[in-house]
Amino acid sequence: MVRSTPGTMKGMYVDFQLVLLRRMADHNPDLVEDARRRLGASLADMREANKRWQAMVRSPRSRSAAARYRSVLGEPESVLPRRLGDVDCEARRWALPLWPDLRFEALVGPDGAVWNEWLVRAPGAPAPKLETLDDLAPWSCTVDEAARAFAPARPLEGTAPTRWGLAFTAPDREGVRHDVVAEFTWGLLQRTAITGRWLSRRSPSPGSASPRP
Repeated sequence: MVRSTPGTMKGMYVDFQLVLLRRMADHNPDLVEDARRRLGASLADMREANKRWQAMVRSPRSRSAAARYRSVLGEPESVLPRRLGDVDCEARRWALPLWPDLRFEALVGPDGAVWNEWLVRAPGAPAPKLETLDDLAPWSCTVDEAARAFAPARPLEGTAPTRWGLAFTAPDREGVRHDVVAEFTWGLLQRTAITGRWLSRRSPSPGSASPRP
């Protein structure tokens, strides 16, 4: 697969996926490497894409986050009305080839400010089966899916921008319940820990959110 020229719409679309991967590389470098190769991109491509994105975000004449996503990703695939408390907002969603069962969602307020930005399950896509610790493989689920499966879940402050945490209890395969901390990047599960020990990486199960060949 030949990567598109940076600056073209297709090239910027690929760049954005590389930006998402760059944030995930700290925890799952092997999954990120596989995904990067599917995009036909090198490590240098990923570094340059992240550099361009950061320059765009930090520019004194930078567009709003909502306008920036539209300029990079084009028109949203869907725009869904949302109501948070007494405020109306929009959930704008874009498809990303790396994660066909997911959508990138920007929650935009009435003033055009982006309140949240993460990956969510695509409409009609099968949700993962989350019942035990073994089901919590990297890239297998989104924040909201884990929160629903292991309710009540407590939100935790992320360790960096674009990262979220959840604390909840979940059983192992023998049914023994454990206190769990899960960390997400761009809304996608990256790693889990019990009693302060990060669990070893496991391959996503079939039908998970991982990229497809």
